[in-house]
Amino acid sequence: MSSESKTASEKLSFEEAISRLEEIIGNMENNSQSLDEMVKSFEEGQRLVRLCNERLAKIERKVNELTGKADGSTGQSQFEESPGR
Repeated sequence: MSSESKTASEKLSFEEAISRLEEIIGNMENNSQSLDEMVKSFEEGQRLVRLCNERLAKIERKVNELTGKADGSTGQSQFEESPGR
């Protein structure tokens, strides 16, 4: 993929990247592409998967930062029940 195409895929939102992945999968499942086109689509799909994984990891780090859990674990808060419940 050219650097121009790579930059274009990096500008996609997470949702747009997922949508494009679904489109690629559909085209591959329908055998509507030549072998060369399928290889190019597979390469694009691999880049999109990496992009999505990177974005998910970034969001996970942000959530962990916001919740104050350095080890990535989640804790449950204990809430007292209101009288009458």
